[in-house]
Amino acid sequence: MVIKVLKLRMAFAFVAVLLHLFPLISCVVDRSQFPQDFLFGTATSSYQVEGGYLEGNKGLSNWDVFSHIPGKVTDGSNGDVADDHYHRYMEDIELMHSLGVNSYRFSISWARILPKGRFGEINGAGIEFYNNIIDALLLKGIQPFVSLNHYDLPQELEDRYGSWLSSQMQEDFGYLAEVCFKSFGDRVKYWTTFNEPNVMAKSGYLTGGCPPNRCSQPYGNCAAGNSTIEPYIVAHNVILAHATAFDIYRRKYQATQGGSIGIVISAGWYEPLRDIPEDRSAVQRALAFDLAWFLDPIIYGDYPSEMRQILGSRLPTFSPNDQRKLQHKLDFIGINHYSAIYVQDCMFSTCNSDAPREDTNILVTGEKDGQLIGMPTAMPNYYVVPWGLEKIVMYFKERYNNTPMYITENGKELM
Repeated sequence: MVIKVLKLRMAFAFVAVLLHLFPLISCVVDRSQFPQDFLFGTATSSYQVEGGYLEGNKGLSNWDVFSHIPGKVTDGSNGDVADDHYHRYMEDIELMHSLGVNSYRFSISWARILPKGRFGEINGAGIEFYNNIIDALLLKGIQPFVSLNHYDLPQELEDRYGSWLSSQMQEDFGYLAEVCFKSFGDRVKYWTTFNEPNVMAKSGYLTGGCPPNRCSQPYGNCAAGNSTIEPYIVAHNVILAHATAFDIYRRKYQATQGGSIGIVISAGWYEPLRDIPEDRSAVQRALAFDLAWFLDPIIYGDYPSEMRQILGSRLPTFSPNDQRKLQHKLDFIGINHYSAIYVQDCMFSTCNSDAPREDTNILVTGEKDGQLIGMPTAMPNYYVVPWGLEKIVMYFKERYNNTPMYITENGKELM
């Protein structure tokens, strides 16, 4: 009952909810079995919880504008009030404290800190708001785990130069990062540059379901966009923006502030539908186009070979200067894992579906031989598949030489 009430106010992640459910369902797992410094936490994003969208001198964000356009959100709702975290953060922190968590991952509203990006003043009221949250968390023994960006950005940057379609965003994001490091880094020890940029690039520029609502047929019916090129341009600029922020932190702040910085990737697991080479190859393509798309350049300096072979000139290239900025530009990988799904190859074998298959040429399904891969959830194509988390962790461990990892989100509501 307690968890049900809290879900109305906050989006939970990490394993805090599991920690409190285990005593109800098992006598085996106990918190004492984990190291003292193990982080059990909750997570939110600024647009989903803050509200106060025109308060404290905040500028308009891309989500503020998008959600107010009739028909863009199915039920016509928006984040003007959301969970009212802007006014009720002290209550929310008390709720977190009552759960016994010791970490809270939240994101900075870029438009609250810099209403016009680097083209305007730093908003002192926005700095004060996040200072108050950070100080209140620390008083309760809760570590702030801060994401610099979770999809939302100042509408000013979209209007000026098309936001992530322009390399100018690298400079703007670096400016935001430095403002945050200066303002909060004396107390924040865990930073992530982006939350799920692989989702943002696809939902904003492939299917167009999220701002800036750009896409082309057959993926969607948007007023503008090119689904075959723009997601890769956006990803390229995000990767280099991440490297810019990481470089600023490592050169100027990390030694004195003592924190670490990474990136969070949405990481579902793909399982071959059939035990044949074609479907096993399809799994590797799916993982490359979804996960290695961002992490290979950051850790190894270039995109995965599967992407280069399929995309050719559609995939941007890194200049020698870009490559100097890249290569192992992170301290840890954040993993948002919710589900696993079956993958069928459509490149070397026939798929009986007319659905768009993106450049991976795969078909995904939750069903095999009449059996679902796991218990269905409230989200289409999301299932409860506990072994998927272990597989995705092992994939990252082996591909990225045991780079440190945090499970930054997991779990889904059941139907």
